[in-house]
Amino acid sequence: MSEHDHLQGPAWLRWGLIALALLVMVLLLVLPLAMVLGAAFAKGVDVWFAALKEPDAVSALKLTLFTAAIVIPLNAVFGVFTAWAVTRFEFPGKRVLMALIDLPFAVSPVVAGLCLVLLFSTSHGWFGEWLSDHGYKILFARPGIVLATLFITFPFVVRELIPLMQQQGSDEEIAARSLGASAWTMFFRVTLPNIKWGLLYGVLLCGARAMGEFGAVSVVSGHIRGLTNTLPLHIEILYNEFNGTAAFAVASLLAGLALITLVLKFWLEARHGDALAQSHRRH
Repeated sequence: MSEHDHLQGPAWLRWGLIALALLVMVLLLVLPLAMVLGAAFAKGVDVWFAALKEPDAVSALKLTLFTAAIVIPLNAVFGVFTAWAVTRFEFPGKRVLMALIDLPFAVSPVVAGLCLVLLFSTSHGWFGEWLSDHGYKILFARPGIVLATLFITFPFVVRELIPLMQQQGSDEEIAARSLGASAWTMFFRVTLPNIKWGLLYGVLLCGARAMGEFGAVSVVSGHIRGLTNTLPLHIEILYNEFNGTAAFAVASLLAGLALITLVLKFWLEARHGDALAQSHRRH
């Protein structure tokens, strides 16, 4: 037996672990997804399509895409510059900033939603009364949904970029500066091209979470049909009303968006696996 085979262990153990992993994946991921799709199309394509054309479903889809369209670019910009600041500079409070970056991972989304309520509620919020007096509405409106989603999804981009930028180091940037490049020229000609695949990967993860976020959005949305319901909230309402066919139809749409994200993720890993591997090596 070679040293490589010795490190891998007996063949029966390897294949047993692989079979166990596949079984868990099938039971927890593939089978539930297949059941959702089966229930969605159980009464035919016409019924499925009618559920998606229903005005509340269309409104929920538009709000979900609208929120993602705002959150993804903001998180991309904030993530890039936060990662750049953390990996390229030393400053007081750096460890505190790193802890704050991970805060959305540690805090329950429901708690994040309640924090927004404490900030922007018109009855007892810190800023709610002032905002209301000036004609601004945060809670039970689109701004609150965007803020909640932005909070929950913030770490995805920056946490993909920090290990990648640490791995690459700053030698190329220093060389560019020594040759007379300005800070912005260095960033767009050196830094950004080196991190573009890690950035795209983080954006995909951010978009998937933004479209599927439930807890924080549920707290701040008010569940107003046709106005503040995203796709996950609309699915919950349909299911609670025992409209299972429509609920599974909309759920299949959300699952389809997730599958598109997954396909893009696999494409990125297959086409640019080395760059993405570097971004995960330090996780």
